[in-house]
Amino acid sequence: MNTTVRRYDPLSRALHWLTAIAVTIAFILGPGGFGRLMRQGVDPATRSDIVWHETLGLLVFGLTLLRLLWLALRPAAPVIPMAPWMHRLAQLVHLGLWGLLLAVPVTALLTLGSEGHPLTLLGGLRVDHMPLIADSALARLADWGEVHEFLGDAIMWLAGLHAAASIYHHVVLKDGVLTAMLPARGSRTS
Repeated sequence: MNTTVRRYDPLSRALHWLTAIAVTIAFILGPGGFGRLMRQGVDPATRSDIVWHETLGLLVFGLTLLRLLWLALRPAAPVIPMAPWMHRLAQLVHLGLWGLLLAVPVTALLTLGSEGHPLTLLGGLRVDHMPLIADSALARLADWGEVHEFLGDAIMWLAGLHAAASIYHHVVLKDGVLTAMLPARGSRTS
């Protein structure tokens, strides 16, 4: 009996694509200058781009934690034969993406807390002050807004490399790397 796994399980696929969409939209809605606007007295709750950016950022953080939990519990992932150097490079890129998916939202919270800006979310939810961050030595270690912006750019570059590699695998190598993460077409096979 052939038990070769060809696709990621449906939950892994769904969480992957939800995360990719949320990261992309948050990046698009995250124009530079949020801190400048708030220092000029603009209430972030009056800016839908800020509210959506911050809400999506927390969604990405939550999805990432859920994905890490699922990673420990999920069924076997597909094993696609490839050159050892490709496998190692893929592991490094995935490790970098996981790290950035956690670090970008954390640096956002450090930015807001250390600069005294509120966290504004959809539904009118708002956290005006984050004393654990604002009063910590960690808040003064860096310009967290600059770190957040740099890491936000880095995740998009790395995700672009990840996407380009999957397209290369699909078009040139035809090895099933991309199809393993795409929804099943025309069959009930997961």
